[in-house]
Amino acid sequence: MEEKVRKNIAVLIILLSFVFLPACQQQAEKAIQPAPAYPVTQKGDQVDDYFGTEVADPYRWMEDDTAEEVKKWVEEQNKVTFAYLGEIPFREKIRQRVTEVYNYARYSLPYREGEYYFFSKNDGLQNQSVIYSQKGLDGEPEVFIDPNELSPDGTIRIYLLGFSRDNRYVAFSRSEAGSDWREIRVMEVESKKELSDRLRWVKFSGASWYGNGFYYGGYDEPEKGQELTASNKFHKIFYHKLGDPQTKDKLIYEDKEHPLRSKWASVTEGEEYMFLSISEGTHGNELYYKDLSVKNMKFQPLIKGFEFNSYVIDNFGDKFLILTNIDAPNYKVILVEPKTPGKENWKTIIPEKPEVLQSANTVGGQLYCSYLKDVTTRVYQHDLTGKFIKEIELPGLGSASGFYGKREDKILFYTFTSFTSPPTIYKYDISSAETEVFHKSDVKFNPEDYVSKQVFYQSKDKTKVPMFIVHKKGLKLNGDNPTYLYAYGGFNARMLPYFSPTLIVLLENGGVYAMPNIRGGGEYGEKWHRAGMLFKKQKVFDDFIAAAEYLIREKYTSKDKLAIAGGSNGGLLVGACMTQRPDLYKVTFPAVGVMDMLRYHKFTIGWAWAVEYGSSDEEEHFKNLYSYSPLHNIKEGVAYPATLVTTADHDDRVVPAHSFKFIAEMQEKHTGNNPVLIRIETRSGHGASSTTKRIDEISDKWAFMFYIMGVKINY
Repeated sequence: MEEKVRKNIAVLIILLSFVFLPACQQQAEKAIQPAPAYPVTQKGDQVDDYFGTEVADPYRWMEDDTAEEVKKWVEEQNKVTFAYLGEIPFREKIRQRVTEVYNYARYSLPYREGEYYFFSKNDGLQNQSVIYSQKGLDGEPEVFIDPNELSPDGTIRIYLLGFSRDNRYVAFSRSEAGSDWREIRVMEVESKKELSDRLRWVKFSGASWYGNGFYYGGYDEPEKGQELTASNKFHKIFYHKLGDPQTKDKLIYEDKEHPLRSKWASVTEGEEYMFLSISEGTHGNELYYKDLSVKNMKFQPLIKGFEFNSYVIDNFGDKFLILTNIDAPNYKVILVEPKTPGKENWKTIIPEKPEVLQSANTVGGQLYCSYLKDVTTRVYQHDLTGKFIKEIELPGLGSASGFYGKREDKILFYTFTSFTSPPTIYKYDISSAETEVFHKSDVKFNPEDYVSKQVFYQSKDKTKVPMFIVHKKGLKLNGDNPTYLYAYGGFNARMLPYFSPTLIVLLENGGVYAMPNIRGGGEYGEKWHRAGMLFKKQKVFDDFIAAAEYLIREKYTSKDKLAIAGGSNGGLLVGACMTQRPDLYKVTFPAVGVMDMLRYHKFTIGWAWAVEYGSSDEEEHFKNLYSYSPLHNIKEGVAYPATLVTTADHDDRVVPAHSFKFIAEMQEKHTGNNPVLIRIETRSGHGASSTTKRIDEISDKWAFMFYIMGVKINY
């Protein structure tokens, strides 16, 4: 009898399971919450005429980020976004794990100033790295400046800009809430006492000391309320004498005829010469110099024209060592006599090679040249005549940086890292050529569990493009792996192998990280850069789309498990690719992107990007920009991928209006159940302004991506 009852119960359980199975399946299908109701965004009637083409701009009012209606719109959008994110059941677990992997000590390279060494350290979760100083390499580190003590939310940043020649004083910059605006202050090194000097309205400037003061670059004070949006024009070079108010600073150089030019002033280590670099955009510059021993000497030209890049490395007496890509797309090192600066008189010290020369520095009477070979670093030591001494043996294939210092230094430091190697700092003895580990990161991460490889795929026009792929060992190529495809593709930027603790969360959940080195970057020199700028910008998007197709074709992932991401110019990349091929991805993350290609040049430093993109003020460039501008290529009734746009209220490089207008257009025209949301950070800028904000943002991205893809996380 009992056996019969047990059988009946078993049958009943089986029957009930079949009864409830459809309901359970329906529940699983409904696990992804539907797209929310978006706030109603008012539309204006603004229409612009571009050479006979009328272009509507209904969200022009969003460009005034201080307007009350814009602030209210931001609040309403954030309310919807954070409500949606709040319904993701594992969101907090993701955040806890990101916090855990982020919590390890991170150091910067030490460098010598007089008898002190300076470096920064973050214990792990500090909002800002703390700047330390110590006497000699064996001294006890002492806190020099702790930015975390300067604001309750940890969004004040401090950078040391330059030390006086006697090492008595240091000029440092202070910025708030992620803005590019800086205030320069001065501290006495020995006493750590801050002086009264306060220099405001400074951007993209160092502090190059000469005598009892320093040179710096600044702007006029912007109009009230326009600090974060007004175009930055008429950049000037000033000289500040210690103890003087800023109103007494001496104007050294200005150009009233060319308001859209940037300047950079620098002084040689021995204070013999001053150099002035002038640019009309983000690449290409002219070089000038003057002998500081000659009273009232005017700047004299060294290299004219804005088509190429040239940087002064050092001076040898009255001759200048210069890194340039003039007649050398992969760069070379030349020696120039200022009295006869013509090309015909240049002496080649390091000739151009097939690999791109990404940096050249003199330290301790030696010249260190860092090259990229298929996007991994090689470093060679030469004497000052260019004679080859040796190759610096690196731990493996990855990225090395550093190799800088002073003329009298006996040692130098460099960092090596890769996708699976946390940063390690090495000390190199110049005379003995011996290398030793100076500091090794202690990350709770086993590199042996993961594999990093480089593949080459064909783009639309058959160009071979390299791509790094990182994943857990033993990954099955079944097309079912959540994949995060990230790139930049512009401004000669080089996307090198690097270690990011936040990627651990992706990789340990069966994910794939892919980073293609698409055209527009500088991984293969100036030719690679120019192959993806101006009228060739579409090739950048083609390269990225081809990378996505490769990952799907090789079964790393599928279109239902693929996310694409990028920031700034990379945000433009994502915006263009998601509007051109919305069928190819499940999730898109355009961060602080340049989305309105017709008006980008009208805000802050945007005019400087016209050398890269072209300007809609010119008809031929307008047509090209209009053809791919993300904002202007959103189509009515198209089902776009699930999208999480990210920006911040203090981003004064790519103003948030780009992202505001883009998401408003997307929410109006997009169809389907995929959510299209915007996450607007407060008191942050072009990149997270604190560790806390960085962890919050990347946690929300991973949670959003895994949730939309239906990924079962491991914790």
